[in-house]
Amino acid sequence: MGRGRQKAKHTKIARELKAYSPDVNYSALERELGHPASEGDEYVDKWADQYADEDEDELEKA
Repeated sequence: MGRGRQKAKHTKIARELKAYSPDVNYSALERELGHPASEGDEYVDKWADQYADEDEDELEKA
C-alpha cells in the first residue's frame, strides 16, 4: 500500500473515532463509583477479609 492510500485510511479511521460517541449510563456509573455516606470508614478495604496477605502466610509457616 502506498503512502497516499495509507494516509487516507488513517484519516478515515480518525474521522470515525472522532464522530464516535458511545451511550453512557451515568447513573449506573455514579452508583458503581460512588461512596455511600452510611458505609462507615472509607479507608477500610472491603476486600481485605476475603484474601489473606502472602506475607502473613509466610510468617505463619515459619
